[in-house]
Amino acid sequence: MPPSSLTSLANETTVPTSFIRDEEERSKVAYNNFSDDIPVISLKDIDEIGTRGEICEKIVKACEDWGIFQVVDHGVDPQLISQMTKFAKEFFALPSEEKLRFDMSGGKKGGFIVSSHLQGEVVQDWREIVTYFSYPIRARDYSRWPDKPHGWISVTEKYSEKLMELACKLLEVLSEAMGLEKEALTKACVDVDQKVVVNFYPKCPQPDLTLGLKRHTDPGTITLLLQDQVGGLQATKDNGKTWITVKPIEGAFVVNLGDHGHYLSNGRFKNADHQAVVNSNSSRLSIATFQNPAPEAIVYPLKIREGEKAVMDEPITFAEMYRRKMSKDLEAARFKKLAKEQQIQAEEVAEKAKLESMPIEEILA
Repeated sequence: MPPSSLTSLANETTVPTSFIRDEEERSKVAYNNFSDDIPVISLKDIDEIGTRGEICEKIVKACEDWGIFQVVDHGVDPQLISQMTKFAKEFFALPSEEKLRFDMSGGKKGGFIVSSHLQGEVVQDWREIVTYFSYPIRARDYSRWPDKPHGWISVTEKYSEKLMELACKLLEVLSEAMGLEKEALTKACVDVDQKVVVNFYPKCPQPDLTLGLKRHTDPGTITLLLQDQVGGLQATKDNGKTWITVKPIEGAFVVNLGDHGHYLSNGRFKNADHQAVVNSNSSRLSIATFQNPAPEAIVYPLKIREGEKAVMDEPITFAEMYRRKMSKDLEAARFKKLAKEQQIQAEEVAEKAKLESMPIEEILA
């Protein structure tokens, strides 16, 4: 079981074993060793015909290379961004009992939790999160939205609205890049679900042993990430052989393409392979806004270019795609844990056999 709050571990000198990752999972690149490899794209004048084409080309290249890019001049009010981050920091600074009033363990839809809401995680992530299920609006459950600090609810409503507008604008550009009508990706979502996840990564006494968020791809269509200036988001485009730390840019949004977007493009656009690392110097805050299709939306390539084969065997619903992904991830983690336990057991048996075969004089020497 993860702790109810990481605040209680702030002054510890060691990381609890439930957070310790296997050697091959740990980060090999420093949280502040920033790279300029991820494209930074200005959306200024995106609705102008000439400029739109140039922006579209840059986004396409970024999606084909990485599945990740950053956007500036995106039209989201800097003051709104500032308010959202200010309230988020104030919430995580609250006493544990205040945060736990919105505990989302046990399958509750939205609220506060340590590590992850997913059941059966073998190793915990070094983070606290608040999750808002913000779209469709009719499905909002405001009883799961933290009421402290005062004013955060109304700011989150406005923030989610503006991020939805930005996401839809980007989906239009991606649709056009695929040679489709600009509403194609939005229509493929049926009724866009939106989830806002506020991540708080406290200072960690042994950051080299754990991760803030394990390596993964997002299941949905597109994710917009706001991060502070500390650094910690890492990405790979060669299946984990090499990693880079994404350079934080004040007021920019990191755009990650998810599995749904990858499949709709028939694999032309990469689903961003990424993770988050922590450090012992300072805490970090990021806000991820996920745009996902409705559970009943059909997942299948929207366009298959001449000479290509479909990357999927058959059309399935997003709910089924998500279920398969989560089952596969959890099964792989359990298998890895079992293999590790069997290895330890085999080593203990071998050591015991070695001792039993040794003369007593050598054992006592």
